Formats: sequence, C-alpha cells, structure tokens
Amino acid sequence: MSSSAPPRELAGGKLLLDEPAEGVVRLTISNPAKRNALDHPILDAISATLGELADAGSRARCVVVTGAHGMFSAGYDIGEIPDDEFEERAERLVAHPFTLAIDALQAFPYPTLAALPGHTIGGGLELALACDLRVAQAEIKLGMPPAKLGLVYSHTGLRRFIDAIGAPRTRELFLLGSYIDAHTALAWGLVNRVSDAEELEPLALALASELANNAPLSQTGNKRVIEALLAAESELSTDVEQELIELRRDSFASQDLREGMRAFAERRAPRWRGE
Repeated sequence: MSSSAPPRELAGGKLLLDEPAEGVVRLTISNPAKRNALDHPILDAISATLGELADAGSRARCVVVTGAHGMFSAGYDIGEIPDDEFEERAERLVAHPFTLAIDALQAFPYPTLAALPGHTIGGGLELALACDLRVAQAEIKLGMPPAKLGLVYSHTGLRRFIDAIGAPRTRELFLLGSYIDAHTALAWGLVNRVSDAEELEPLALALASELANNAPLSQTGNKRVIEALLAAESELSTDVEQELIELRRDSFASQDLREGMRAFAERRAPRWRGE
C-alpha cells in the first residue's frame, strides 16, 4: 500500500486503513450514525489488522488510530441492545472483542499513537489510552460516564488509567463521571500534545513518522520493558481478581444499569434504586 492509495475499507466501511507516510499505518474509525461507537465488526477488524501488522514481514513501524467525522469515539455501542438481551450481549461486547482490541494495541511491538480530532468518551477513551501516545484537538471533551450509567468498569481498564494519571485523577474521572477538556487532559498526562484542529493531522503524522524512523530494536525493546514494569506493579491475587470481575458482572445484571441507559437515551436524570 502506498501513501497515494485510497483507504481500504474494513468492518463494512466502518474502519478505514491507509498508509499516510512511510512505515505509518492509520486506522480510522468511521461510524457516523453512532458517533463512531465501537461495535463487534470494528473491534474485530482492529484486532485482526493489528495482528497482521505485527507480522515480521510487515513494514508498519507505527500505527495511528483516529476517528472520522469530527469524532474519535463515543465508546461501546450498547445503547440499542434490547432489555431482555442486555446482560448477555453487553457483557459479550465489552468483555471479548473490546478486550481483544485493547490487548492487540498493547501487544503491537512498535509504537502506537491515538489522534483525537473530536470527543473521546468511555470505551473510546480507554482505546486511546491503550496507545503509547495521544494527541488531541484543543476543543474536544474527554470523559468516562460509568457513574452516570450504573456501570462498574473493568479492573484492567481502571488500572490503565491509574498507570497513566494516578489514583486521585482516576477517582475524579470515574466517580464524578464528568467531562474534562483537552488542556486539562494534557495537565493530567492523559494526552501528550494538544493542537488546533487544522494542525492535528500534520502533528500526528509528524510524530508518527518520527516514531517509525527511530531504531526498531530500541522501540520494541523499550516498549516491552515499560509494559513489563507496569504489569509487575498491577498483579492481583486470584481471589481479589475474581471479586472484581464479579462486581463488574453484577453491574451488567443490575436494574440500575438499564435505568442509566434509558435515562441517558431519554435525556433525563436517572432514578437509581441501588439494585
């Protein structure tokens, strides 16, 4: 694929793949009807593509993940799951294709970069955080809404935020459930650079090209060392990990999560029951 070739359509056109610079592959989420929400086909395509790009014969030395239509991603696409199927289907989406996509980003041996041209919410923010670096358009909002929906977030996802921004900021992000602006995200360390809208793509491609042209053994080695050190600090006993998994699973079965989703769709305050 050359930089002049048209983007390749994946996931029924909801994920676009192109090579905007030598050694740089870009994955663009393009699901405008759902504000670039992440669904099974998109997540599966991300996992499969990253697996292919990690192959020894690939020329990819940096992967950029971004969004089209002025949005990065609104998170998981669970808003239209019927009530009677919600627990099973929501957990299946979040626990499997989403986790696999996150794992594929972290396992990719070379640097990854998220370019955030628009709002970055929920699972979309965790997807961006799974990349090594993030650049954001100055006017965007970033947020984690589980507290507004009645969802217990995964312990692996929360660990990712604690590693990036520390426990106090993670508590603020998740317990308040409010949005922060790009400059606050920069001060927190949630993003690495902020730029004006017209400068975001050139900045992202300049950084990606620099990453792609650095010494490959150094890039893969340093990335592996960082991941190993972070993993060593986040080990849990089997009993504690199972407890945290059950907390999350119980939230998927709760009436509060269904109420939170309905209230969000109806643009009203939720009526929590604590069950």
